[in-house]
Amino acid sequence: MENTSGYLHSVESAGTLDGPGVRRVLFLQGCPLNCLYCHNPDARPFRCGQKTDAFTQLREIARYRDVFRRTGGGVTLSGGEPLSQPAFVKAIFEGCKRMGVHTALDTSGYTGWRADDELLGNTDLVLLDIKHIRPENYKQLTDVALQPTLDFAQRLANLGIPVWLRHVLVPGYTDHPDYLAELAAFAATLPNIERVEILPFHNMGRYKWEQMGLSYQLNDTPEPDAAAVEAARSHFSAHGMPVF
Repeated sequence: MENTSGYLHSVESAGTLDGPGVRRVLFLQGCPLNCLYCHNPDARPFRCGQKTDAFTQLREIARYRDVFRRTGGGVTLSGGEPLSQPAFVKAIFEGCKRMGVHTALDTSGYTGWRADDELLGNTDLVLLDIKHIRPENYKQLTDVALQPTLDFAQRLANLGIPVWLRHVLVPGYTDHPDYLAELAAFAATLPNIERVEILPFHNMGRYKWEQMGLSYQLNDTPEPDAAAVEAARSHFSAHGMPVF
């Protein structure tokens, strides 16, 4: 196992939102997407942030093994886009599996082609964020193409890797019933989806855009209310998928 270097944006030592149990979440630097609602635009630039290496991070992870064991938790690599640093992800996940630690990959799937079969073989769970189901709308939201994400989703299904599908509900952008019905229909074709998470849009990261001198286009976009979130969930539950 090589001691591969990587770049971190930040670390959450006791996360409970990015996979099962209590988790150590490493947010990796670098992302090729330019999402309109990104709450970490400072994680986009490549080769910035804190330079580290796999052995350093694995030593820290080892300190939490008892917590992981008691709570059914583990390690999640997020971002940014973790597959912007596939060699680093691969080294971390290999070390985790040697320690018996559960691994989760939080990804947009856009650069899924960078994850080779060995990396995915050490991945216990993928948190796959499909931001829109229509190519033109996906491009508007992210500035990149949708198809690589759909291809990655199908590859995960073929490999039988468990997926938690995530979808950010943005009023005026992703909340139309037709869009949600189409995404739910696609998700229903994937037998490896264990659950769906509808994530309500928020603009808590807006101040970072302002600090970076970037134009935030969603200033006037409201957060979805409880009824809108429940309506979105209903499209997936109609296909028998557990929805949160």
